[in-house]
Amino acid sequence: MRSTKSSPTRRLAGILAVLTTAVLCSALAMSAPAVAKAGGRATSVTAAWAPAATATITPGVMMYTAGAQCTANFVYNDSAGNVYVGYAAHCAGQGAATDTNGCNVQSLPLGTPVTFNTGGSLASDGTQVGTGTLAYSSWLTEKSLGTTDPNTCAYNDLALVKVSAGDVGKVNPSVPFWGGPTGIDTDGTAAGDRVYSYGNSSLRAGVSQLSPKTGISLGDDAADGGWSHPLYTVSPGIPGDSGSAFMSADGKAIGTLSTLGLAPLPLSNNIGDLAKELAFAQANSGIAGLQLVLGTEPFAPVL
Repeated sequence: MRSTKSSPTRRLAGILAVLTTAVLCSALAMSAPAVAKAGGRATSVTAAWAPAATATITPGVMMYTAGAQCTANFVYNDSAGNVYVGYAAHCAGQGAATDTNGCNVQSLPLGTPVTFNTGGSLASDGTQVGTGTLAYSSWLTEKSLGTTDPNTCAYNDLALVKVSAGDVGKVNPSVPFWGGPTGIDTDGTAAGDRVYSYGNSSLRAGVSQLSPKTGISLGDDAADGGWSHPLYTVSPGIPGDSGSAFMSADGKAIGTLSTLGLAPLPLSNNIGDLAKELAFAQANSGIAGLQLVLGTEPFAPVL
């Protein structure tokens, strides 16, 4: 396996790796979105979100950390009203692209600056639309706790970036193109289940038409304790898509993109289970009241 973040010094290598071995890494409208708990229950909170049509920080936005590019999954908030955007923990990892065990790999510290960008490519980081700081990393937390469970170490790949106060008004929690999320999926996937995603790798040279993706689950592997879900999409996730959101056929958040593999399932993707990743963060991040924010736009699977 190989992580799916895209690094400027390894972008060309990242393209070749996909072909050979590897895995992955305004005016405000008032609304009252719901906040989903890991068990699927939701409570209502009042927040001011940018209109979905004009928001610049949303699921799917590019995120740059120390030059490496990944993709946002969902929006989260806490009891103090802070807003966070999620991506893959390995996006701030300091290991090689093949290092995907969070318990063994060093990571950048909390407080590391992260930018939100649009239009990034091999030639340019595109346009910066906001800033934030790394506020939680499952990889850092696993190491601090001395985690030894192999499935948690291998598949818990979620980090949260706290959006700078001046940029919170640019945020909308809806997944572009699809809408949602409508909740959190807690019962896994079966072979053949339809899934929906929105990725934004700089290796696609800013071709936004390639961002929406749909595919099918390959069925859950009981051996990993429900921590991951292998699947195929019409165009597989590539380096830079790391962290992307995945939703079920009813718009519930299933997981976040972590890796691309060739064996035993060529060019399949592997996503970490969001219900487990978020529950781990809620228990260990120190962020009080951490929750997933539901989309303001209805889920509409048009493909």
